[in-house]
Amino acid sequence: MKRLTLALAAILVLGCFASAQAATEVKMTGDFRVYGNWWSGRNFTGWSNEFNGGSSAGSQTEDSFGVNQRFRLRTDFVANEALKFRLGIRVNNQWWGRGTLTADAPAVSIDVYQAFLQFKWPDTDIEFTVGRQPLALPQSGYFDGGLVFDSEAAAIVITAPLIPDTLSLLVGYSRFYDDGQWDGSTTQVADELDLFFMALPITLDGFSVTPWTAIGIGGRDAGYDSLVAANLTSAGSNGLWGAWANTQYAENLQTYNAAVAAGLIPASQQAAYTQAFAQAAQAINKKSMWENNQNTYWWLGGAIEVDALDPIKFYADVIYGQGAMSDRKSSQRHGWFIDAAIEYTGWDVLTPSVFGWWSTGEDGSWTNGSERMPYTVPGWNAGTSFLFDGGQELGADSNMYMNPVGTWGIGASLKDISFIEKLTHRITVAYVQGTNSSKAIRATNLSYVQILNNATAVAMTGASVTPAYYGVDYSYPSYSSNGLFAMGRDLTVEEYVIGVNFDHKYMIYENLAAILETGYAHGSFQKSVWGSRLVNKASDAWRVALGLQYKF
Repeated sequence: MKRLTLALAAILVLGCFASAQAATEVKMTGDFRVYGNWWSGRNFTGWSNEFNGGSSAGSQTEDSFGVNQRFRLRTDFVANEALKFRLGIRVNNQWWGRGTLTADAPAVSIDVYQAFLQFKWPDTDIEFTVGRQPLALPQSGYFDGGLVFDSEAAAIVITAPLIPDTLSLLVGYSRFYDDGQWDGSTTQVADELDLFFMALPITLDGFSVTPWTAIGIGGRDAGYDSLVAANLTSAGSNGLWGAWANTQYAENLQTYNAAVAAGLIPASQQAAYTQAFAQAAQAINKKSMWENNQNTYWWLGGAIEVDALDPIKFYADVIYGQGAMSDRKSSQRHGWFIDAAIEYTGWDVLTPSVFGWWSTGEDGSWTNGSERMPYTVPGWNAGTSFLFDGGQELGADSNMYMNPVGTWGIGASLKDISFIEKLTHRITVAYVQGTNSSKAIRATNLSYVQILNNATAVAMTGASVTPAYYGVDYSYPSYSSNGLFAMGRDLTVEEYVIGVNFDHKYMIYENLAAILETGYAHGSFQKSVWGSRLVNKASDAWRVALGLQYKF
């Protein structure tokens, strides 16, 4: 906390100095939130997975209650209407008792999450924003954030009005990853991920549309975040031969060694198992994430909003994306995502809406690549549903973190319900079903792939050699816990999830709100895909969060 105090003091001193020296105006905005968070049945099991918990599915148990706190401060140094610099610092989503919020011995966890210069070219309305900034590829206004990317990034964004109040141009460039200016040898290494993007927002009376496109250049050796890697690549390459394969191999080898030590593996069978592990290691080392050093990704989309029939408003998005199409067939990925919503804003006491979406899903084979649209860091949600990550005011650990890509769904929402002054409510119901082949998700398990090639590898899936579905011992925790798919996050065509949330907000003061968020989810899952251990454990999920939010 001492460092936080010093950081705030430094900002104030710099602001005063700038005001005195160059008539710079200093403006501060920010927010603080703190809330208690209670869960039951997180991930539908109360256990972790790679996407929510950061470990093999079923290997860790949730804490049912915690208190979360976040603080953000944004300082604008404004020289004039055409020139300013923003510095944003934060202590981001810390749990009481951990990190900065540990009693008596706090760790330092202050970071700069925004630092950008914004200016207009002299005597024009062409605006440049350069530095680490909020960045989102276009999405219609009903949905809570962009699907392809919605986060902070180091970027340059240029906007220029072509026809005042009617047509404008947005172009930009961002570097997501770069492992350093110097590669480790005299051979250049493709360790970057770059994104180039362009949009043409068109606004007419009662109608607006934003056609947009983006091109990504990804290096094979870039330091991809595990979530971004899973969202970009095909399981035909990264799934079978990426970094997760080495992790799963190590976990299975550890389990096998423990089984040997416990006397569960007959001595007469151990030589065959040792050979199977050796063959698996050779297969993993032989493959890489991609065959090409670099691959190109491309997206084309349109965000549509129609209010010609106001108070009835219509929203829609159509996005196509593809990547690694010049690589081997199994590494290619391409697909579609479409969403739409209708909202009625003519009532004072509530705003009803209905929404739906559809996305292509995986077919039954990985030899032809992936049929899901590639994306990176999403913020998409519909109706601020409890099922997806986006729009929740008490945001950290606030939802089921489901993947909208590879699903279709419908829902309805009533927001801004208000019968008492200063008190508002929102209720949203959503139904989600998968568009992925059951066979596709089942086949991503490394153990399953190896069993297909070598029957002696059954012990790779656990301490028992008892065969179950497809020769796999589904009782082992890491089955289908591969960093690409997780039960409850990704759905097959035979699976569904229903989610309901009922949220409340009371304005104590103009800038201070008391917030209560509640959520419920029920799912139906395939035992032949996820195994008896996870599916038998699956139950309904509940969440209740109560807290305060202050904005200034």
